[in-house]
Amino acid sequence: MIPEDLRYTAEHEWVAGDGSGPVRVGITHFAQDALGDIVYVQLPDEGATVQAGDSFGEVESTKSVSEIYAPVTGTVVARNEQLADTPEVINTDPYGSGWLVQIAPSDPASVAELLTAEAYRDLTES
Repeated sequence: MIPEDLRYTAEHEWVAGDGSGPVRVGITHFAQDALGDIVYVQLPDEGATVQAGDSFGEVESTKSVSEIYAPVTGTVVARNEQLADTPEVINTDPYGSGWLVQIAPSDPASVAELLTAEAYRDLTES
């Protein structure tokens, strides 16, 4: 359950897109599985600036609260408003309708510096 066409972080976020436009960000299947049933998501407002590696929100589950880290530096251009009412969609579709935000990267090349699917697989299977 690690799509080949995405990039990843060691903190279990995924990124769709090459950085030439806004990238879509979410948490991986591995992360949602470890969290358990997700009951609440806190996301930044549109227009917020995020810094790569810094926390920009939280995901709360029946087990714990986990921070979400920005995979790239940039501006939040959209957030998944559906998660306010149905955060559990992250559990059922983490790579599709369970996306979190879209970020316009300030450095498009930074997306290519993230982990490939193979590198993320090595990280999670070790």
